[in-house]
Amino acid sequence: MPDPASHTHAPRHAFVDLNARLREGLTVFSRRSVLKAGLAGMAGLSLADLLRLRSQAAERGQPLSDGKSVILIWMTGGPSHIDTWDVKPDMPSEVRGPFGTVRTKLPGVRLCEYLPKQAAMMDKLTIIRSVDARFSNHEPNQVFQTANLDAEPRINAEAEKYPAIASIIAKHRGPANPAMPPNVVLNMQSRSHVAWGGYLGHQYDPFLGNQAGSLFQLPRGLDQDRVTTRHTLHQQFDRLRRDLDISGSMSAMDRFDQQAVDIVAGRQAQQVFDLSNEPVATRERYGNHNWAQQALLARRLVEAGVSFVTIDLSNHSSSGTWDTHGDNIPPYGGIWNGLRPLLPVFDHVLTTLVADLEQRGLLDKVLVIAMGEFGRTPKLGTQGSTDGRDHWPVVMSMTLAGGGMRHGQVIGSSERDGGQVKERPVTPGDLAATIYQHMGVPLDATYLDSRGRPRFIIDRGEPIRELL
Repeated sequence: MPDPASHTHAPRHAFVDLNARLREGLTVFSRRSVLKAGLAGMAGLSLADLLRLRSQAAERGQPLSDGKSVILIWMTGGPSHIDTWDVKPDMPSEVRGPFGTVRTKLPGVRLCEYLPKQAAMMDKLTIIRSVDARFSNHEPNQVFQTANLDAEPRINAEAEKYPAIASIIAKHRGPANPAMPPNVVLNMQSRSHVAWGGYLGHQYDPFLGNQAGSLFQLPRGLDQDRVTTRHTLHQQFDRLRRDLDISGSMSAMDRFDQQAVDIVAGRQAQQVFDLSNEPVATRERYGNHNWAQQALLARRLVEAGVSFVTIDLSNHSSSGTWDTHGDNIPPYGGIWNGLRPLLPVFDHVLTTLVADLEQRGLLDKVLVIAMGEFGRTPKLGTQGSTDGRDHWPVVMSMTLAGGGMRHGQVIGSSERDGGQVKERPVTPGDLAATIYQHMGVPLDATYLDSRGRPRFIIDRGEPIRELL
């Protein structure tokens, strides 16, 4: 079995240049292809396989689910830590940036002035200011979403084969409710913004919530009766070899396949994805902004039994909305014109979601994480801009809430100018171990690569002790 500590990394920096604009994303040519892709990924495993495994677990007396889940608010592009959660009010303007600061519920802890709702909710949040983001990059965003330092495609041809944390959870846990997929991505602006099943196989790719409307709206000429008829034809072929099945597993497969068809052709998942089923007061509390609607949908999904939801918190399909290189480098914008309009929306989205989960008695079971792929440079004006900040994988910040963990704290710190980790470095592996422990996934679990070799799901990490 491989030793995670045996991995080596080239000294080459992951950010030698900015990736050029490349054609990216997923093109869907017809509703038929949407239906096919959606059914294939509806439950990580094929839905029938998942139902079968759950039945076997129940027969062995194993608990099917404890209702725990994760919502990852992925701030695609890399938010500036200095202009959000790790403010530097005593530094010169070229470091501290154009924003003021605001007090929080924690004595001596200040946040950006455009995050007042988080400041008021600081007793329910944990900010980590010492996240080591070295080797992380974007387009595609692999290192933190897989928690593997080798998952950087620009320096490793095998990078995209490392499975997402969400895919690992889909394999080990499935959904709490077999009528729902275990792993859902919402608002995906580009395929490069999220991680996939990798070595685990496409069956563990996320279910793309953007396409839910097309999936549940069956193609013209294909109604629920025809779905059932096609399944009946499939049964007839299976019966040709049923006499060869001595153990009776073929009959069991028929039962689980039929249950899977009933779920997909039924209405439970459709109703969850339909926000019109949510009370008007709740929808108004979240608001009409697309990001807020995605957060409300994420809450509905975890409440319905989805184990892991990722929100691609972005507006464009390039490297991401939070990639604030500067006003003269479109489409990013700089700190003032690019980042400033995002922060009040993000502040509302995160705090409304956390408050809603708490009100519904879900916060102890749902771990909420807000983060991007790296921080930004300590000084403004990179790349010839006036107030832009370039990629800075040396250190970044993130915030967490819920999951039954200890909150109301700040973990770690950066140096005075925000350029280096000062105390208590936290790695992608540490984050993954914390998530896996929350979800009940064994920390020593492995998966097989394309050569049949076992690989640990954690790449040099352990649960973040301050949260436990």
